Amino acid sequence: MAGTYDQLVEAIAERRAILFAGAGLSMAVGLPSWSQLIEHMKTELELGPEADDTSYQTLAEYYRLHLGSIGPLRSWMDRSWSISEGAVKRSRVHELIVELDFPIAYTTNYDNNLEVAYRLHGRDFVKIANAGDLVRCTGDRPQIVKFHGDFTDDASLVLAETDYFDRLSFDSPLDIKFRSDTLGRTILFVGYSMSDLNIRLLLHKLWRMWRDSGREKDRPPSFVYAARPNAVRDAVLEQWGLGVLTNDEDGPEKGLIAFLERLAADTRTARAKH
Repeated sequence: MAGTYDQLVEAIAERRAILFAGAGLSMAVGLPSWSQLIEHMKTELELGPEADDTSYQTLAEYYRLHLGSIGPLRSWMDRSWSISEGAVKRSRVHELIVELDFPIAYTTNYDNNLEVAYRLHGRDFVKIANAGDLVRCTGDRPQIVKFHGDFTDDASLVLAETDYFDRLSFDSPLDIKFRSDTLGRTILFVGYSMSDLNIRLLLHKLWRMWRDSGREKDRPPSFVYAARPNAVRDAVLEQWGLGVLTNDEDGPEKGLIAFLERLAADTRTARAKH
């Protein structure tokens, strides 16, 4: 059964919750959408309308086959996904995430805006993008886990179709860390389209991991923030033990800010009681 909003507040207040942040977080500070990435690859590869229905993962796979390396695409993305520190500092979304003080924040974003936000707001952290970084997970510093890689390490990027297929086994070092981190903690997913098959697969695997353990009743509640209700999607996610949280604000960015502001206020109140 899906948990309640009050359980989420309590888990964050006690630092028993993990954030899992997606592209919606980066788009809130003006970064390109996946459709802009697709258009860039089509232009570079001189592809016409025949590629209109091709996913960015498949196009990236073709890009690597055609040009021999993903390097030039990574360089363009690094430039295009970079924004000023001032823009990150002005981002209410990033400010609220730092304030919520998650002990671990996973992100599938390649950019460094989350790291910049922590630094600008005076919070020390450790970044984990590959197996080598795991040895630095010491002390109480918040961890920012780049689940799909980081622009500073081409080999870490999960971008092309083969990269995603390789991750479906769910047994890379970061996958093993994720399983360990999430077994006893609440997870909050923000910034995702729940039509993203990769994220849905991840959610399903989490549910199956608990079901197969025989201890599903002990699973901590987890949650997905969505910009608007969808009865079909919500029923499927709740079947997997995820509560879907929404609000009535117009526009995805305003809605996310309103949700995080309410969550931060309620968490401050809960922490004051402890």
